[in-house]
Amino acid sequence: MVGFLLALFFAGCENDASKDDYVPQYSTTPLFVAKPVYIFGVHPLHNSKRLFEVYEPMIDYINARLDNAKLRLESSRDYPSFDKKLLAGHFDFALPNPYQTIMAEDNGYATFAKMGDDQNFRGIILVRKDSNITSVDDLRGKTVSYPAATALAATMMPQWYLHEHGLNVKYDVKNSYVGSQESSIMNVYLGTSAAAATWPPPWRAFIKERPEVADKVMIKWETRPMLNNGLVAKKDVPQDILAKVADVILNLHTHEEGKKILMEMELSRYERADDKTYEPVREFLKKFEARVRLIKDDK
Repeated sequence: MVGFLLALFFAGCENDASKDDYVPQYSTTPLFVAKPVYIFGVHPLHNSKRLFEVYEPMIDYINARLDNAKLRLESSRDYPSFDKKLLAGHFDFALPNPYQTIMAEDNGYATFAKMGDDQNFRGIILVRKDSNITSVDDLRGKTVSYPAATALAATMMPQWYLHEHGLNVKYDVKNSYVGSQESSIMNVYLGTSAAAATWPPPWRAFIKERPEVADKVMIKWETRPMLNNGLVAKKDVPQDILAKVADVILNLHTHEEGKKILMEMELSRYERADDKTYEPVREFLKKFEARVRLIKDDK
């Protein structure tokens, strides 16, 4: 027994000595490191399901070409939710409408590209085919639905149109901000509003998805076009990541796979832009707030 205990004692001493002599071994092969994830937010130009169907292919295409980073697409419940995230710097990359692009530029983002096809960026005002609405003045005292107070093409530009045609938007009509493009269209179909404002891409998508509903509704008026939606990135996004993302997006129109991606967006191409590109929108917004209504304070 004594011999056995002495053996254990000396074995313990040997182990302690080995601990003192221990030198960690470092591998020359780096361990797996997860790629940093950058959030790519798209403003609510569609409901979330449709938005992912349209924009996820582009995000997947970009990710397949990024070696040291990954993008993650994120939708927002409505315009106020998107605006809140944008102002808080939640998104690393974002595709906002032109008003939100300016808002982003004033809050830590830089514009690096924009959607092409500016002729598509116009407001449209819908009425039911069986309505008795024949002139803008027929909307006096009635409800007009819009997706959100901060939607430029689908709200502000139609409201400017009504203003130009003799209506005081604050007092002559009841403005109903219903949360999405689809809801705005459904409100006029259901008769909840006398007219509905939206813009061409969601209207064309709605025709495809709900032809039996769209058949009861028609475009009554269209606004003049303006600059299309912007692409912005936070100023702290690494330049190599930004350059790669921009290069992939700006070249989508040059190959068949990219053209298919763009087709779902009803877009022919993206094009370069910078913080000076949206100066005409800034001028429009100044006139809009001076003559129609305040944007942020509207209820």
